[in-house]
Amino acid sequence: MRKMKKELKKEIMNLVESTKNVFVSSVDENGFPNTKAMMSLQHDDLFTHYFSTNFSAKRTQQFLKNPKSCIYFCNEAEFRGLMLIGTMEVCTDMEHKAMLWHEGFEIYYPDGINTEDYCVLKFTSEKGNYYHGLKNITFFVEDVKDEDD
Repeated sequence: MRKMKKELKKEIMNLVESTKNVFVSSVDENGFPNTKAMMSLQHDDLFTHYFSTNFSAKRTQQFLKNPKSCIYFCNEAEFRGLMLIGTMEVCTDMEHKAMLWHEGFEIYYPDGINTEDYCVLKFTSEKGNYYHGLKNITFFVEDVKDEDD
């Protein structure tokens, strides 16, 4: 698909904005997918999404070994879904940690933002598939980025 229509991009972004929990998939050491729900904390348009987690978490360790990832946004009531395929980067720098830090995280990270076990997962999408109205629409990120807003 070349050039995504503005209406379609708006519909997809509405799904991203309204989704509280995103399904995040990694690949384990045997090549099998592993999926868990994570809170959608922040994103840069449709292309980059951020999650906070423990550096020691199984999923984080999987991403360090194999950055291939998939995230999925879902609205069950409207039978809408968005799958994005790309890579996950594990960020431990202060800039990324501060960007996602929220009051109350101290419950999980007692040393605050300086907790060594606190990190940010940065997902960068390459392509996606949007499902709605019995239609699947596959697109590449560069096609959406080229669209004038």
